[in-house]
Amino acid sequence: MKKKLNEFPPNFLWGGATAATQCEGAWNVAGKGDSILDHCTNGDKNHPRLITNEIDTSRYFYPSHYGCKQYEYYEEDIKLFAEAGFKIYRLSINWSRIYPNGDDDLPNFEGLEYYRKVFEKCLSFGIEPVVTMTHYDMPWNLALKYGGWKNRKLIDLFVKYAKTIITEYKGLVKRWLTFNEINFGTVSYGEYVTSGIIPKKGCIIMDDSEATLDEVNDRFQALHHELVASAKVVKLAHSIDPSISVGCMVCGFAYYPISCKPEDIAQAQRDMEIWNYYCMDVMCKGKYPYWAERYWDDHHIKLTIVDEDFKDFKEGIVDFVSFSYYRTDCSQANQQKLTEKTNFGLKNPLLDATQWGWTIDPDGLRWLLNEFYNRYEKPLIIVENGIGAYDQKEEDEAIHDFERIEYLKKHIKAMKEAIRDGVDLIGYTCWSAIDIVSASTGEFKKRYGLIYVDADDYGHGSYKRYKKDSFFWYKKVIESNGEILD
Repeated sequence: MKKKLNEFPPNFLWGGATAATQCEGAWNVAGKGDSILDHCTNGDKNHPRLITNEIDTSRYFYPSHYGCKQYEYYEEDIKLFAEAGFKIYRLSINWSRIYPNGDDDLPNFEGLEYYRKVFEKCLSFGIEPVVTMTHYDMPWNLALKYGGWKNRKLIDLFVKYAKTIITEYKGLVKRWLTFNEINFGTVSYGEYVTSGIIPKKGCIIMDDSEATLDEVNDRFQALHHELVASAKVVKLAHSIDPSISVGCMVCGFAYYPISCKPEDIAQAQRDMEIWNYYCMDVMCKGKYPYWAERYWDDHHIKLTIVDEDFKDFKEGIVDFVSFSYYRTDCSQANQQKLTEKTNFGLKNPLLDATQWGWTIDPDGLRWLLNEFYNRYEKPLIIVENGIGAYDQKEEDEAIHDFERIEYLKKHIKAMKEAIRDGVDLIGYTCWSAIDIVSASTGEFKKRYGLIYVDADDYGHGSYKRYKKDSFFWYKKVIESNGEILD
């Protein structure tokens, strides 16, 4: 029977997502080395997170040291995910749990065994693990000793790490993602979280206005090395197991012109190009976009590229596209300094926003799905979509997160419309499966999860799990394959 155009396919991959450094905790146990985010303090929406060379717990709180303690609670968490009906669980491996220093001769056996147990537990409940190789993190030693991804040596080190985990988990993991939101490398935020280039200011910043030419060049050189590494890993994975699928993962940026002035429309086009397509074209088409050389010239970027890199790009095209989607922003010509309200552009005055100032735009998701599918014609998976909110646990232990339900409901309706448009959308994992540390602010009270964790911004609490109203609502969504949304 032919399915209706507005129905989710019968094998649609519903689930939830987390990231290792935001949920695991156990930052220095069982042979794990320091990761970059283990050196990153907490902050809030008004104060940036700081980076400390030495970990000084007497002065600072480091959220990744705790997460939601999933390292300890993973069996309970996976059982809850199964109760919610997850078909897939998108999670990540902490690189420094496998290679503590990043350049070790041999992997850490205890780290390998931990993830083996996690994946086997998922499969025992009928949940397929979709695994990100690195999610905003790397061993601290690689940033300190090599300068992060601006050093070409990291390509071989990452390929070695990838070969270890792909081989180790052959038969357990069928879908891999190489780098989380790799396109953040085009902006200053990417210096730290994706490129491992420790910012001189000692904090995570998202404003390019004060970046030096050398800093911009380092960032794009680092990004080039990451793109080469990703392509090499795609080829490697297919050689190890031809049944494996490897996808890219990008932050889905969507820009509208702030007005109908031609110059604002052109600026929105340029923003879409650099924020999205600069990386996606390499990973999905096997080459930099045609306008890249002019962009490099205009921004005084001089990359060191070898001929083999272009061959790797062509041979390492991804099998599918995964992306995050949270909001849309606006573009205006000659006013591209990033604002504190949106971080990524100008705020759309016609849209409502979250408590953290992120615009809410489900129609933008349908538009972006069509944009990506039209450009690449590859299967799409939304691997992050959700809303951060101040959820409160009532005296009867209920958590009434109506705002989250409304947010997810509207975005799932937009997904239905995109499927009706003809987009090949094969999966959706909400962000997040359970309350975890916010990557941008380091807060715990900025809650995204379907499951409430009793913890605060400073690691205090029982860490007991409680199901939110959204948990029960999402369970019905999955059971009905997206038909029951009220």
